[in-house]
Amino acid sequence: FVPDNFESMAGKLKEKTSGVVKALCLHIAHTCNLNCSYCFASQGKYHGERAVMSYEVGKRALDFLVENSGTRRNLEVDFFGGEPLLNFEVVKELVKYARSIEGAAGKNFRFTLTTNGMLIDDDVIDFSNREMSNVVLSLDGRKEIHDRFRVDYAGRGSFDTIVPKFQKLVEARGGKNYYMRGTFTHANPDFLEDIKVMLDLGFKELSMEPVVAAPGDPAELTEADIKVVMEQYEKLAELMLKKHKEGDPFTFYHYMIDLKGGPCIYKRISGCGSGTEYMAVTPWGDLYPCHQFVGDEKYKLGNIYDGVTNKEAQAEFASCNVYKKKECRDCWARLYCSGGCAANAYHATGSITGIYEKGCELFKKRMECALMLAIAKELGE
Repeated sequence: FVPDNFESMAGKLKEKTSGVVKALCLHIAHTCNLNCSYCFASQGKYHGERAVMSYEVGKRALDFLVENSGTRRNLEVDFFGGEPLLNFEVVKELVKYARSIEGAAGKNFRFTLTTNGMLIDDDVIDFSNREMSNVVLSLDGRKEIHDRFRVDYAGRGSFDTIVPKFQKLVEARGGKNYYMRGTFTHANPDFLEDIKVMLDLGFKELSMEPVVAAPGDPAELTEADIKVVMEQYEKLAELMLKKHKEGDPFTFYHYMIDLKGGPCIYKRISGCGSGTEYMAVTPWGDLYPCHQFVGDEKYKLGNIYDGVTNKEAQAEFASCNVYKKKECRDCWARLYCSGGCAANAYHATGSITGIYEKGCELFKKRMECALMLAIAKELGE
């Protein structure tokens, strides 16, 4: 590998964009119509009260984003929950408002909707395919796996309800961005079987994420599970190469890698930008570094009316980069993982500069497989 000459730039790059916000995760609904047992957000409540965001709070959040975006033209807004479609009318009104101001503000809003699919209908499909740059659809693969975790409050599985809705939305989407977002747990470390089910259902843009569970949680991945997952990643890469050769390719989010152009060095060093250029907004207008910190008062950054007032917490995120983690300094994958997820590190170690070891292990295996795929395709093998 080539020498790493970027450490001296690590702090300076974030200083240049200090105070500039480019993306918000709008918690449009702190409530959910499913009762998923592995939910990090306590069924959408984020360990607090059930609530939905008002139009007034959402409008102010969009104004806050524009006011603090500096010279950035493209602004990202994620409609998140809980289940955002429980507050769909406000979602529609906020998109309408954003479109009304983007011309005069010299901005371009790009929206994403994350949904469990239960409330998808023709209106949602038409609106999403017109206004959403991306749609994230929650599906765990096999019916028996999905319905084990993703149940309603009566304990009934959601698979049979959502799959036809997802298929209709994706078909109508006409090639616009979407992806299926699944979770694998102790119940399905053999997640390749879930990938195959998604492919059989007609979905080609796929992601399967490892559960992040508290120690002792029944869903937690064990060391034995990790070994199975490692093998599954390799078999997945082999399947992707086979499908590529057959002219029937599919995308796995974690294997998307650009060996020639990107990501830019800022991203390689600094990561996702949580707490600085990316923040989550609660239904009441409070600001947090990202959705996984919502409800943790230590990391409440401020609000959309007064801006960032917890400068100490934001400074902690601003100074967080891959070179702050001694375990990362000699890692071959450091400029691809950028030090990993700050939230996962915090929940595993108590520090955003800690190392979530399971996540680190899995990331490196994904990188190995992604590299193999990229090289094999380049060589035409």
